[in-house]
Amino acid sequence: MMVLVSIGIFFVLALLGMPLAFALGFSALGAFVFGDIDLALMPQSMMHAVNSFPLMAIPLFMLAGEFMVGGQIMQRVIDFANAVVGRVQGGLAHVTILSGLGLASVTGAAVAGASALGTTMMPSLRKHYDNGFGSAVVASASNLGPIIPPSAAMIVYALMAGSSVSVGGLFMAGVVPGILLTVGMMGLATWMSYRSGYEPTGEPFSWRNVLLQSRRAGVILLMPVLVIGGIVGGVFTATEGAAIAVIYSLLVGLFVTRKLTLEAIPGCMYRAALTSAVVGALIAFAKPVTFVFTLDLLPLHLSQFIQGFTADPMVFLALVMGMLLVVGMFLESNAAYIMLAPLFAPIAMAYGIDPLYFGFLFVMNLVVGMMTPPVGVLLFVMCGISKISIGELLKSVWPFIALQYLVLVLCWVFPDIVTALPRALGY
Repeated sequence: MMVLVSIGIFFVLALLGMPLAFALGFSALGAFVFGDIDLALMPQSMMHAVNSFPLMAIPLFMLAGEFMVGGQIMQRVIDFANAVVGRVQGGLAHVTILSGLGLASVTGAAVAGASALGTTMMPSLRKHYDNGFGSAVVASASNLGPIIPPSAAMIVYALMAGSSVSVGGLFMAGVVPGILLTVGMMGLATWMSYRSGYEPTGEPFSWRNVLLQSRRAGVILLMPVLVIGGIVGGVFTATEGAAIAVIYSLLVGLFVTRKLTLEAIPGCMYRAALTSAVVGALIAFAKPVTFVFTLDLLPLHLSQFIQGFTADPMVFLALVMGMLLVVGMFLESNAAYIMLAPLFAPIAMAYGIDPLYFGFLFVMNLVVGMMTPPVGVLLFVMCGISKISIGELLKSVWPFIALQYLVLVLCWVFPDIVTALPRALGY
């Protein structure tokens, strides 16, 4: 009954428009009162949830992204991508996708990537493509953020799933699917550009230009190699890697591009803190809810019910993915990780499913939900940046959504796409 009370209060408050973090908090409070649980346990569990060394990686990666934007580091990445792509059909869309890939390898967040990439690329995209197509490309490229390492979503999932999965292993699980997504989006952009009659864009390919832009962008492109390589190689943890990314991006902005000023640093820190506080509040308020679930033995009952329904791990995965497909359409992704990962990760282990494989499918399902109406947060971010209606954006974005679901299904059917690289690296 405590679980039913908690879920009921949460959905009523969420439907009334209360921010999800506070809806979670009040739902936990209602369950505590109904179950006559000592209320002193609630702030204790909230404090324990956010008093986490791995969790510190999220604000640090956010701050590194803000320093990149403030230091206009992205412009050098864009120039390098432009040189590599050359003059081809959909060339500017390709540049946007590759720039999104570069940004993803530093920030690890989709919304932050969409804001930075949309602000930087949309003026150029509007000159060559219609607003809907340009916005769709930016939204799709930004969605690489939680898939390509380092991923804030994977950090949250690993934190909520417990010791069964490592952050570094999850990072590596996203590499091959991320590359598949990147290549697929570039191919789709080419086909859509050809079909719409857009002229080829960009300068003709030149090795001299590639070498020139490589020298200009080299110190920037080295950052994800250093940070992710250090995490995977066991030289430092994800949190320590995030701190290195902050220092690196700060020094590049101050002394290489010289576009980041001392006066701009407090603003960067404020924006990073604001974004991180949303995730932190969700995790803090969700912890008492998961405590109520555990006290009411919900994970055990749910496991017994599902295992009584099917003994096939693939059927279980299909059921979870179908549920997450619906959840991702209506619920903010971080809230979904926090509420559902502690429930389903142990059940997946009971089925003998590889924790890295399940964790990646879980994350990617909700990542695609960020582009899926009616509550696709990336769609609303791009509508705000591009000043277009959601209907106009949906006309161009649905092929990219279909592509992302196609890659998700491929990862489900062929687990080696996800697990081969991390296993080769010893995870």
